[in-house]
Amino acid sequence: MTITPESVRELLSSTNLGDRIRGVNHLRQLERAIAFELVQTAIKDSNPRIRYAAVSQLDSLGEQDLPTAYTILRDRLLNDPETDVQAAAADCLGALKLTDAFEDLRRIYQNTSEWLLQLSIIAALGVFGDPRCFDLLQEALNSSTDIVKTAAIGSLGELGDLRAIPLLVPYATDPDWQIRHRVAQALGHLGGEEARNTLETLATDEVELVAKEAQTYLQSKP
Repeated sequence: MTITPESVRELLSSTNLGDRIRGVNHLRQLERAIAFELVQTAIKDSNPRIRYAAVSQLDSLGEQDLPTAYTILRDRLLNDPETDVQAAAADCLGALKLTDAFEDLRRIYQNTSEWLLQLSIIAALGVFGDPRCFDLLQEALNSSTDIVKTAAIGSLGELGDLRAIPLLVPYATDPDWQIRHRVAQALGHLGGEEARNTLETLATDEVELVAKEAQTYLQSKP
């Protein structure tokens, strides 16, 4: 079967769920400008599985028209009734570095109890490169959900704000090796003498993955 814009449009408008799922999947084989136009139909679908799959493609398709992508993603972030669709919207806002969404993301993070949505928001803030994100990432370090806390550590490393170093150093002795591993990654990104001192300690960590992560940075920055 040859996949064309017309065949995908027909699948996306089908009353059969399986057809619509295939239609969303076939978008990946179309020219991106056309796929971006057609994905907007799927984003309005009544089925959350379709909306999730469609929104998730905007991390790449959205580059065709960033203002329109921002409008669509903000709408799904604020208004979609399904948490996983909201989380996908947050992921894409981060991937596209649509920093105008910061205030919405901050407000939702502080008012939702859904860990998946919090996780996506914190991960998105790391790639924004926006200094406004620092305070919220610092707040997320105190999350009662370990996976959100771990994401905050990683995002502070990506953000590149050296104020994060003294915040991260205490987590180098956390009993959870996954947190120590993320600290090693973050400090490697941030650099500096204080970070190096902690990395030297982590380079002897009892967990091999943690030790290797720290050693890799130390070897690359003699």
